[in-house]
Amino acid sequence: MHFVYLLYSKDFDSFYIGYTKNLEVRLDQHNSGLTKSTKAKKPWVLVYTESFATQLEALKRERFLKSQRNKSFYKRLANI
Repeated sequence: MHFVYLLYSKDFDSFYIGYTKNLEVRLDQHNSGLTKSTKAKKPWVLVYTESFATQLEALKRERFLKSQRNKSFYKRLANI
């Protein structure tokens, strides 16, 4: 199973979109500062996930979500 996820940093009003096979481990990596692109805006909260059977499906969805580049879209998606 592959997951697309949306993280939210309340302190910075910022979102991060990614995909993974293990949500718990990946969230821990983001909040531990092990991910270069997210370490400056921690703490992160997992606010939305979708699951997919294949990596290709997850990557396509991740690409679509990243292409939106719109905070109001992400806030509606996550019900924030």
